[in-house]
Amino acid sequence: MNALRSIALWGAAVLFPVPLLVVYDLIATEPVVLKQLVLFGLIAYCWWLFAILLSIRPQWLDRAVGLPAVYRMHGILGLGALFLAFVHDQNSYTSNGLAEDLGDWGLYLSITTLCLAVFFLSGWLVDRSAWLLRARRFLEKNLFRHQLSIWLHRVNFIVVLLIWLHVHVLARMNQYPVFMILFDLYTVTVLAVYAWKKWIALEMMPTGIVVANEARGASTRRISIELDQRRASIRPGDFFFLRFEGSAVVGQEPHPFSATDDDQGTVTFTIRQHGDYTNGLTNVAVDTRARLEGPFGRFESAIRGYDPEAPLVLVGMGAGVAPLLSLAAAHHAHRKIHLLWSVRSEEDLYYQDMLDTYREASGGKMRVTTSIGRFRKEDLERELTEHDLENGAFFIVGPSPAVLGNQRLLRKLGVSRHRIHQERLM
Repeated sequence: MNALRSIALWGAAVLFPVPLLVVYDLIATEPVVLKQLVLFGLIAYCWWLFAILLSIRPQWLDRAVGLPAVYRMHGILGLGALFLAFVHDQNSYTSNGLAEDLGDWGLYLSITTLCLAVFFLSGWLVDRSAWLLRARRFLEKNLFRHQLSIWLHRVNFIVVLLIWLHVHVLARMNQYPVFMILFDLYTVTVLAVYAWKKWIALEMMPTGIVVANEARGASTRRISIELDQRRASIRPGDFFFLRFEGSAVVGQEPHPFSATDDDQGTVTFTIRQHGDYTNGLTNVAVDTRARLEGPFGRFESAIRGYDPEAPLVLVGMGAGVAPLLSLAAAHHAHRKIHLLWSVRSEEDLYYQDMLDTYREASGGKMRVTTSIGRFRKEDLERELTEHDLENGAFFIVGPSPAVLGNQRLLRKLGVSRHRIHQERLM
């Protein structure tokens, strides 16, 4: 079912430019070669617009295919649009100097933005290289801020504006009123949807008040937010994009954090402090107003797709145990669970008592294994049974490199890719 939903989403992306392409192809009188280059440019423009629609993080789309799939499509569409725009730019011609400059500026700016986004916002490349990861952390700490890198990604709007102007000043395009009306309708509709989500729908998102902000371990905080209204849509393993309103100690850009439980009245977050934003959370005062975008997440949906007898193997690193605790709370009484939690030091085992409570209440269904330091291959071979490896549903949460490392270890132990579900923390 999930595969069908993903195919449907890709089908929507492919079909999105079609009305614009058909209208231009029917009414344009340019030579075939030039018309094909124009169509390449139109596809690129439509894919940039579609990527903007994906960037608003539709909650229904996350529940259908998951935000990682949405982000992956966002990146692929950006690369595809850039390739088509490059082919269009290098092979088409015009005597209009302004139109040529606008197109060139849009192309160069999109290349710059894509490079910054790949390096700072995407873990596809950086998380797989230790020295690239160290370089990113150094630059984020000493030159850039995470919030700045997100705003750089939004330069896509300037690219769209430049290309929109580029089309409007080209005589070969603006001589067709029907096409121009449809072209403007595409642009205005997408920007209106984005504006609605970012400013109007914002008022419909869950809000609450900070009722607790406590240190946990050496570099972790536990923040609890009492919601103004209970939210029945919250499920075990979910996460939210969280921001604190009226507080100068942290930025206003929302950041994703996993809920530690599935309480629909008070949402608790366990957050590792390792950057400018998370370090500032120490100073968020009780009674601070908070706004939550979400919930997001597909862990609970994935669990429902497995046989009730299939064991749940939950692997958490540090604060990555947070969403796994909510899964354990929801399922420890009726499913076999093995939770493995690795931390840096003894004082970071701040949820040991809670895990012991779940284990004792499970009637022997739940096992808990903790480790000071990451689990190695021999540790997993010793702790995981043959039944776990052959039939278990694996859920891994933690820092990106650690998640990827554990995923590789499990694959070597014979766990198939489709039984591994993961959430990587920044």
